[in-house]
Amino acid sequence: MLKTRLTELLGIEYPIIGGTMMDLARAEYTAAVSNGGGLGVLASAIFRDTAAFRDEIKKTRDLTDKPFGVNINLFPMMMPPDNRAYLDVLAEEGVKVVETSGFAAPEDLVGLFKERNMIWMHKCVGVRYAKKAAALGADAVTVVGYENGGATGKLNITTLVLVPSVVKAVSCPVIGGGGVVDGRSLYAVLALGAEGVIVGSRFMLSEECPIHPNLKKALCDASELDTDIIMQSIGFAHRVWLNEPAKKTIEMEARGCGIEEIYPYVSGEAARRMYNDGDINAGTVSCSQGIGLIDRVMPIKDIIQEMVAEAEETHRRMSSFIS
Repeated sequence: MLKTRLTELLGIEYPIIGGTMMDLARAEYTAAVSNGGGLGVLASAIFRDTAAFRDEIKKTRDLTDKPFGVNINLFPMMMPPDNRAYLDVLAEEGVKVVETSGFAAPEDLVGLFKERNMIWMHKCVGVRYAKKAAALGADAVTVVGYENGGATGKLNITTLVLVPSVVKAVSCPVIGGGGVVDGRSLYAVLALGAEGVIVGSRFMLSEECPIHPNLKKALCDASELDTDIIMQSIGFAHRVWLNEPAKKTIEMEARGCGIEEIYPYVSGEAARRMYNDGDINAGTVSCSQGIGLIDRVMPIKDIIQEMVAEAEETHRRMSSFIS
């Protein structure tokens, strides 16, 4: 059994949070994580208006009777949504778990979370930021190491060091991530003091994740050497799969090119062509260094069961080392 303060807080079976992936964390993916015993998290920033957002929440609820959460995106966007209006929808639809992610904790929204009795989880990049969120009243904080796919922050600290540093600094439950793709890495992050893990890349290579089979095959064939950091020069560092557009972006950044020049390679529109049409060199896609440990596409429920079984086996193996 994997019971922690986080499983008790969220009412979930396993301390596993589904990573919120832009354009992908829709109802089917979110519900699949929750039905598997973890916590699925819907990406609110996918939706351009409250009506579409509300419909997706209702669809998620039709697909699962288990707890799920919603991510409120605080990162800069070309067309940012009205997050206060989205929080009104959450309250009206009875969604009790909200996750925030961005460059800073949402001080202006904390009062609304508390007023509406929401469980607030905040994703951040280091000890200082985790302490700030905890001081504001976060019920849990999430940190991911440099191995992570997607936004890596600017601190360049690995999961092995970051997680115990944050655990030492705050009293609320810590969710750790960055390369968590199997039961061994699940167990390792819990051993570092975290009370939950966040899983992105492994769930991206699931049957429920809505990306084209061409892209799933390419990522299944990737090794731990096939990722790199892009957009560091513009203050928005992301770890991505090292395809041709990613290599071109790195080369352009080295020449001092700005966001206007690299945007066609890193835009959401380019990524959607990869997801929908299977053109694996249309743009860039986030994934962790752990991609090299994944070689099969599976249902999310089976992925979670395999992770938990391997974590339990790892625990038995580690226990045998102690006399």
